[in-house]
Amino acid sequence: MDDFLAEMAEILEADAVVGDAVLDAFDAWDSLAVLSVVAMADTSFGAKVTAQEVRKVDTVQALYDLILSRRAAA
Repeated sequence: MDDFLAEMAEILEADAVVGDAVLDAFDAWDSLAVLSVVAMADTSFGAKVTAQEVRKVDTVQALYDLILSRRAAA
């Protein structure tokens, strides 16, 4: 999870990110960030997620859980 949080902090242009952080609270949470998450999920975690799926989650933890569930299914 630490690697994921570090990558999310970079995508969200924040110093640090915690699991219960609400994605919409970050100014950098936009369509480019969503695409960055899709790419990061694939390259760093071997998980296939869609932009639609990423947009449906509301917290960093929910996003992490989604990515892990897709990695297990892959």
